Amino acid sequence: MHFNIERFFFYIPKLLPYLKTTFVYVLVALGISLVFGALLTGLKLSKNRALKTIGVAYTAIFRSVPPVVLLFLVYYGLPAIVHIDAQNRMFYVCVTLTLLCSASISEIMRSAYCSVPRGQFEAGESVGMTSVQIIRRIMLPQAFYFALPNLSTIIIGLLKDGSLAFTIGLVDVFGKANLLNNTTFSKYVLEIYTALTLIYWLLAFAIEKISAALDSVLSKNKAGAR
Repeated sequence: MHFNIERFFFYIPKLLPYLKTTFVYVLVALGISLVFGALLTGLKLSKNRALKTIGVAYTAIFRSVPPVVLLFLVYYGLPAIVHIDAQNRMFYVCVTLTLLCSASISEIMRSAYCSVPRGQFEAGESVGMTSVQIIRRIMLPQAFYFALPNLSTIIIGLLKDGSLAFTIGLVDVFGKANLLNNTTFSKYVLEIYTALTLIYWLLAFAIEKISAALDSVLSKNKAGAR
């Protein structure tokens, strides 16, 4: 089997339009996961033992389930519990990625929050700030700085885990690659999946660069504040 460079460049523009679908489930899952992950972090940091157990149990369960297994459980199990349109595959992918991502984000947020020195909270109290003001204006900005490198890893993970969406019929960039491969009877399998690899690599590279740029800006602001 010989690699056809012309076919490689031919398939890249065939795949790119389907990145829109990929971006939709990544952004939706990430946005909801940040909120849900923050709630889980609150449970884990709670002094109430029952609430803390719920947060820890959720993380332990969903970080242990393979993404494809959870996707099938959501896709086939959720319609049996509540009345949902089984054809809305995007919905099931977003739910699955949110369940998975929330568990990881809660751990990142918890460790980042705990990385902020306790003295910062006490200093806020000493100047008359309320607990909400301290968390919003002092603790969270610093926690975000500690969490940022890991959040970029989470986004890249969403891209990779989301590629499993083709198993339930959602045509994203990975699903389109599979369709192209099937229609050519695997004649250009190397060219198609090499093109797909390049697209994923460029996305991951861009995410890492954006994360590094934000980290640099935050580092300068933090140094200036000191």
